Amino acid sequence: MKILVIGSGGREHALAWRLAKTPGLQKVFVAPGNAGTARERELENVNITDPEALADFAAKHKVHLTVVGPEAPLAAGIVNLFRDRGLKIFGPTREAAQLESSKDFAKRFMARHNIPTARFATFSDSSAAHAYVDQQGAPIVIKADGLAAGKGVVVAMNLADAHDAINHMLPASGDSTAKDSAPARVLIEEFLEGEEASFIVMVDGKNALPLASSQDHKRIGDGDTGPNTGGMGAYSPAPVVTPEVHARAMREIILPTVRGMAADGIPYTGFLYAGLMIGKDGSVKTVEFNCRLGDPETQPIMMRLKSDLLTLFDHALAGRLNLVEASWDRRVALGVVLAAANYPGTPRTGDLISGLPQNSEDCHVFHAGSSESDGRIVTAGGRVLCVTTLSDNVKQAQRRAYDLIVGIHFDGMQYRRDIGHRAISR
Repeated sequence: MKILVIGSGGREHALAWRLAKTPGLQKVFVAPGNAGTARERELENVNITDPEALADFAAKHKVHLTVVGPEAPLAAGIVNLFRDRGLKIFGPTREAAQLESSKDFAKRFMARHNIPTARFATFSDSSAAHAYVDQQGAPIVIKADGLAAGKGVVVAMNLADAHDAINHMLPASGDSTAKDSAPARVLIEEFLEGEEASFIVMVDGKNALPLASSQDHKRIGDGDTGPNTGGMGAYSPAPVVTPEVHARAMREIILPTVRGMAADGIPYTGFLYAGLMIGKDGSVKTVEFNCRLGDPETQPIMMRLKSDLLTLFDHALAGRLNLVEASWDRRVALGVVLAAANYPGTPRTGDLISGLPQNSEDCHVFHAGSSESDGRIVTAGGRVLCVTTLSDNVKQAQRRAYDLIVGIHFDGMQYRRDIGHRAISR
């Protein structure tokens, strides 16, 4: 039996690594993969990114199942393509993936189905957006509509920053010289207070199976300072997701979303990630939806998963997630991202990576922005590695991760030194 994982990041490395533990599995292909997946004995990189070519590859090699990691192929309709050709694939269709690919679609969907979220307004005219911000005041949140790799959000604590964000995301009204790549719309949302957590489930169209809770660290700097990134580290489980919060998230957000998508004629299958804002009173609101596993949340979640992942996928494709449960290692998993020079701006690439430790059952270095050049591993993206460990508690997992990082080096390497601080301070 053969499996294909589409993507090249740390999320895909972790997914493929976990799938490779399936008894009797013949091969896990990763397309296109990275230097880390290339060095895993059970994995094989395939240098293909074109959707039609990927479908041809899956058909030719009799791939049992394809799993899509990143958001861009989902938004482009790769699931539609595979299904049209009778190929098994796990992920949402192009239409369902609008929950992530269009923030405006997602917010209107939530409003229509009474799913708790922040108040919002959508603008394509910059003058109107600026006027709205002046009316609402700060703090306020500005979001670019469309895919932005987790970085199209500005939490503006003052009006000047809010206006700067609008200027960056929207062309000036009547500006015919604006770049074609500028987003057509921005969403402006009320600022929500509380603590964020990542709540990820598998969905089969009607049933939802929750995965272990996790918490990401979006800002580049210690103490949650600096600009947003795709994520600088994560840990699982997240203490803020108490049994009561878990139940509310399922009851008020996840299940109404699954039912609402079905009612709208767009049944949802695939991973569904709800970014939660948890109030001091235990209330939950939806910050955003992603239509795939989070990165770097996937790395600690896969470290803790004890169930056979392929079994979960097979149940999902059969519409029987209600008949299976996922079991988890009781220990804490924590991952620290090592990022390239200049990230989250334009990252520098080509820097030699040295000092990578041996992987073991309770520590694994998952690769993201890495590639091989003349037999050497070099940086090839913004977030380069995620050093992930398992230990009895957050402090121990944190200490082990940072002890491993001491030996790793590449020029310009940057990382946060406080991953897990919220759990430790609780």
